[in-house]
Amino acid sequence: MAKKVLGQSNPSATTVTTLYTVPSAKEAVISSISIANLAATSATFRIIIQPAADVSATILNKQYFGYDITVGASDTTIVTVGLTLATSDVIKVYASTANIAFQVFGDEASV
Repeated sequence: MAKKVLGQSNPSATTVTTLYTVPSAKEAVISSISIANLAATSATFRIIIQPAADVSATILNKQYFGYDITVGASDTTIVTVGLTLATSDVIKVYASTANIAFQVFGDEASV
């Protein structure tokens, strides 16, 4: 499997937004998530992992992968992981400002 961009988002400020949903009959291995701050002031972000059985608008405390992590002004944070997700699992993101861009990279395989 080749690494590829699985999702990209520049969400509205303080709005939980879906970054990536594992497609039907697939599983995914997430290799990294990039968080770029496009502004000259620092900001914070959150990453939420929702297993298919728990996907809803209500975010449970146990689903936070990272919470209010600071990314510096005009800087990028790369989260390197080996996270395996099943069909219909979801990665959601949240940013304190609309100046944050997220990208998720990884592989998908048929199950």
